Amino acid sequence: MLPKRFFPGWKRVSKNLANLKFDEKVEAYEILDWYNPFTWMKAFKLIRDCDAVILEWWTSSVAHMHLILELLNRFSTKIPVVIEFHEVVDPFENSILPIMLYSKVMGKIVRKLANHYVVHSKADKELVSRVYGIPIDKISVIPHGIYDHYTKIEKAKNKLGIKEGFVILFFGLLRPYKGVKYLVKAFERLPDDVIKNSRLLIVGETWEDKESVKLIAKSRHSDKITVINRYVPDNEVSLYFSASDVVVLPYTRASQSGVAHIAMSFGLPIVASYVGGLKESLSKYRGAIFVKPKDVDALTRAIIDIYRSKRKMFYYPSELKWDKIAKRWIKLLEQLK
Repeated sequence: MLPKRFFPGWKRVSKNLANLKFDEKVEAYEILDWYNPFTWMKAFKLIRDCDAVILEWWTSSVAHMHLILELLNRFSTKIPVVIEFHEVVDPFENSILPIMLYSKVMGKIVRKLANHYVVHSKADKELVSRVYGIPIDKISVIPHGIYDHYTKIEKAKNKLGIKEGFVILFFGLLRPYKGVKYLVKAFERLPDDVIKNSRLLIVGETWEDKESVKLIAKSRHSDKITVINRYVPDNEVSLYFSASDVVVLPYTRASQSGVAHIAMSFGLPIVASYVGGLKESLSKYRGAIFVKPKDVDALTRAIIDIYRSKRKMFYYPSELKWDKIAKRWIKLLEQLK
């Protein structure tokens, strides 16, 4: 999607890290290269036989490829084009002026050529409409489905060498808006009896969040904190969630969280900041406890409450099942014909 060296995780590009298999009736192609127009034309040849085109939006680094495909479509096949926003505004892009300007100009053209837009939450619907000037009636809310392809692993704590009975998990890339520093501070404030039997497990590759790494190293409870500072492939994910007793998402902003959708599939209690689409995706999940973003004391209290409560399994909302998500997509695409 972009020059490899511009991507912090460039060493794993092109490696098969997912533990998923497509149905044999589904044809999957890895075609597009950011620098190669021939691959864009090859992709368009496939698009011409489709009923709709769904462009996945994370970052404006894909904007030039999206634009070419949209222009080719506009002047020939005129297939409905839908943009699905996984990120409304990328925080990294917004911090660098040239990239921010490129993102605004190219993004505006790409969005204008689309027929419809999909977001994962009502909060994002309002944000997309306000930030990009897209009419509300052209934006549909279709949540992200549950990550239900993982299986629970027995005696996972033993396999990870964890002796404590209570494991607090943060999972995912370490970026400033993920709020890891607030979790570390909250962990330090736990009572002695809770700390003694607890382990903070931080699993994820560090990108820009150097502050949290320093906090962990200097923490008076650093011996109670385990950091797995690397990208974790799909086949290891179950081990960390199976070993955990609570998942904490101390984000300062969020659309939705794939981590929350993994935690729900494991039936784990979740402590989450009351922000953006996160509060929507977890609102019907009985295992969710919400706290104000950046509120260290509230995080500490929530963790203590879960520690002292009776452990039980929770069930994720049925509307997050993939068959129901698929039906919503089919209904939308039929309306656009």
